[in-house]
Amino acid sequence: MNTYIQKKFNKKFNKFILKYRLQAILIAISGGQDSICLIQLIENFQKKYNQILKITYIYIDHQWTQNNQQQIKHLINIIKKTTKQFIIYQINQSVHSELQAREIRYKILIQHSIKYKYKYIMTAHTQTDKIETFLQHIIRGTSLNGLTSFNEYRKFNNKIYLYRPLLEFRRTEIKWLCRKLHLPIWSDITNYNYTINRNRLRHELIPYIHKYFNNNIDKKINDFLISSKMENEYITQNAIKLYLYSRHRTSIALNYKLIYRQHIALQIRTLQIFFLSFKTKY
Repeated sequence: MNTYIQKKFNKKFNKFILKYRLQAILIAISGGQDSICLIQLIENFQKKYNQILKITYIYIDHQWTQNNQQQIKHLINIIKKTTKQFIIYQINQSVHSELQAREIRYKILIQHSIKYKYKYIMTAHTQTDKIETFLQHIIRGTSLNGLTSFNEYRKFNNKIYLYRPLLEFRRTEIKWLCRKLHLPIWSDITNYNYTINRNRLRHELIPYIHKYFNNNIDKKINDFLISSKMENEYITQNAIKLYLYSRHRTSIALNYKLIYRQHIALQIRTLQIFFLSFKTKY
């Protein structure tokens, strides 16, 4: 397959494997079109590059719907053709909060990665997910750190990292590729449950903004997030320098007079680093 999406993915994924000398990766899938597309992209990549890479797919079933067993069978049939290992975790407790469900998923993924010595977890998040997360953070209230936290790479701890190779692609591009390749997409009924805030954003708020305010809002928000990330990194780097320069050599303390002369943004960020460092050590 020679589409621009496959070419771009191949270039990014190959660079990622070579840079980190990757031998194994855990891929978290949800069963939707983004996950199915990611599976196909990886399979096409391996056929072209003949990379010796241990790939394991993992699915976490919250058992939210009555037809979740059919969805699992659907995924099994797809992954069976790849001859890759497929791990399924089922959540028995009743969870209806999107935030709580995400926390449970990541906890399972991290525990599984530590137990079976996977250093990298891959997900099928797209640029559209990034935009939706941005709007959720704005509504809930957040900081510059929170706005720019949804990145291609994320560090969970010193051993486990998250990688999102599709973050530069929009959901419409993924949908186009799925149709072009005739991929078997499962229609998840929970995506139309409007008690879930993300679904309301996806099906009501974002289309409304597109129609009545800016039909290019996705690009505008993405550009804003890119510039915000650069500004946030600049503030963080200077805050780290200020923290290292102002901290006491032996006591748990900072030089108040030195910090007070700096901009309020640096003061706040330096104190955050100080308390985080204190929490980590003690």
